[in-house]
Amino acid sequence: MTTDLSIRSYSEGDFGAVDALWQACNLTRSWNDPARDINFCQKSPASGLFVGEIESKVIATVMSGHDGHRGVIYFLAVHPDHQGKDLGRTMVRYAENWLQDLGVWKVNLMIRGDNEAVREFYKTLGYEEEPRIVMSRRLVKQSE
Repeated sequence: MTTDLSIRSYSEGDFGAVDALWQACNLTRSWNDPARDINFCQKSPASGLFVGEIESKVIATVMSGHDGHRGVIYFLAVHPDHQGKDLGRTMVRYAENWLQDLGVWKVNLMIRGDNEAVREFYKTLGYEEEPRIVMSRRLVKQSE
């Protein structure tokens, strides 16, 4: 049940809790600095980071943004102790509504290829796999 979940925009004082949550959910990688990702997100009106709290404790996050054409969802996390309670669904719907309010009509997301559980989760929310290849190039040297 999600009635106890309160969702709000991220604030600077949330960093420690968000960083710990992302680590608990295995979202962080040595080459991605969470502080840099969050700071970059916070600088743009086209992106937002939202935290879900129960009893004033951060237990969920979702980051979303758009490029003027498509929306994207990143960093969906629900603390392992709170998974299986529809909180992830609630966070995704919150991000989708935020994007829709900005005029975005389609949202994309990326899932690591070996993360079958997350793939199935998004399918239950109506997401479909599309035959695409994602390519990237680092513009800033990665730190390890």
